[in-house]
Amino acid sequence: MISPKPYNIVGSAMSLSPIKQEILSSMLLNQQPQTAQDIAQDIQKELQPVTINLLGLQNMGYVLNEKDHYTLTKSGKQILGIPELTKEKAEAILAYEPHDKAFNFYAADNQPLHVHAHNLRDFTTKLEKVDLASIEFHLKRGDFEAWFSCIGDEELTKKTILLKQKNLPSKELLSQLQIITKQRYIELAKLADIPLLPTEQNDHSHHHHHH
Repeated sequence: MISPKPYNIVGSAMSLSPIKQEILSSMLLNQQPQTAQDIAQDIQKELQPVTINLLGLQNMGYVLNEKDHYTLTKSGKQILGIPELTKEKAEAILAYEPHDKAFNFYAADNQPLHVHAHNLRDFTTKLEKVDLASIEFHLKRGDFEAWFSCIGDEELTKKTILLKQKNLPSKELLSQLQIITKQRYIELAKLADIPLLPTEQNDHSHHHHHH
């Protein structure tokens, strides 16, 4: 679809006001359709400016409003620097990485746990088993988003950065990270026609531990 406004294509999130960027980021992170109230609460802003800016974003084609619930459009994701997802792209992100590209979990500097993730599915599983101290170590260093970027997943990279900016307590941050990586894996697997395990079919699967 060719946009009548060329700046939609070349524009970047930087061309948007800070509140519009916050709204789009909040929507990206939450993934579920949200009301203006939900978004205002999430970004801790008054409802009126949020509503007005949502309308602006809707006119720009970045958000969609259905029954007072807002979702991000493809252009909305693109303005946040996230390219369109294709089946090929999903397959590439989920591909098995050789050992030198695998994610290695550490307890601290020079203390490898000898736990490796060779792809995103592997990573979501290992993330549930690794100690919180290790997660904190990697989050501080920015290792997770670096690896997501390395496997070619700009969306997960962006979400991890946004999640860290929320300054949540470590445990909550970890549980949010587990949720976004799991949701992302399921989304990519469906697109790439990779069969999901029965435990992966629902969103509550991260409460069960399977080996």
